[in-house]
Amino acid sequence: MRPLRIALTKGRLEKSTVALFEKAGIDCTQVHEKGRRLILPVGDGSIEMVLSKAADVITYVENGVCDMGVVGKDTIMENGTRFFEVMDLGFGRCRFALAGPKGVDFYAGYREKIVASKYPNVTRAFFEEKMMDVRVIKIEGSVELAPLLGLADGIVDIVETGTTLRENGLEVKETVADISARMIVNTASMKLRKAQIEDLVRRLEIARDAEE
Repeated sequence: MRPLRIALTKGRLEKSTVALFEKAGIDCTQVHEKGRRLILPVGDGSIEMVLSKAADVITYVENGVCDMGVVGKDTIMENGTRFFEVMDLGFGRCRFALAGPKGVDFYAGYREKIVASKYPNVTRAFFEEKMMDVRVIKIEGSVELAPLLGLADGIVDIVETGTTLRENGLEVKETVADISARMIVNTASMKLRKAQIEDLVRRLEIARDAEE
């Protein structure tokens, strides 16, 4: 049987995940010395880490080429649900927020609101829950520009400190959802490799809880 394969989001989540694995007693030397390699053995060789972009983590897990994945809740909410979400890893904390021009009531008036976001699915779901009709415009770059240029009444984006919003005359109007890094598992792998997956999750939970 091939090693248990875990897709990791490259960058900050990768570093935090590796640190958690090491706290759980799993040797991640190969990841620190990865060079340009993207598939790396860890521990005793029974686990492989696959480094990829966030949205691709979900693709690899949903299609079963990776058994597990570490990805932000933001990516899960926007891109997919055909897997099990088994653990909040406790790092990568931020939030989705609705923001708009400072001092302006986003909900005032009766005309259809226009909202810009890199996350159109999250945005639509948020306003559908409020039973509000909004027009969602997808923006790939600096979403803060949309209200400044008069393209949108507000934005839905990831907020950590709020500094970028403040510097552009915007403010948070409402929290949409709290975000952190999550562990996801392929549905077939959960059956076929149940004992191995549950053992790993248990070890990671103990390491995570020891930090709190």
